[in-house]
Amino acid sequence: QEQLVESGGGAVQPGGSLRLSCAASRGTASLHCMGWFRQAPGKEREGVAIIDSFRGATYADSVKGRFTISKDNAKNTLSLQMTTLKPEDTAMYYCAADVALCGARSLAVPNLFHYWGQGTQVTVSS
Repeated sequence: QEQLVESGGGAVQPGGSLRLSCAASRGTASLHCMGWFRQAPGKEREGVAIIDSFRGATYADSVKGRFTISKDNAKNTLSLQMTTLKPEDTAMYYCAADVALCGARSLAVPNLFHYWGQGTQVTVSS
């Protein structure tokens, strides 16, 4: 059973940056679709960014130009570099993965991913 462990969350002021990491216990090479989702209190879980082994990255409109997702199979990690953070980015951030390739609905449908981490909290506040 694949285990995903997130790290890198914390509290930051608006305009600041954070880098989230997700370590995969059995390696990332066979996880062809990986992504980051977030969930704020009282809201549904939403897709932030996904990355496919062959087609690259897809971002939610709300984070385009500010966030960058990357995958390093040599280090078995998925990362999310977040810049120009806003208060509305405050949420629990989750790493997700699946052995299948990303589909057209992957960013919008969290249930398509089989593996999930426990989450790391990001708080953006002055």
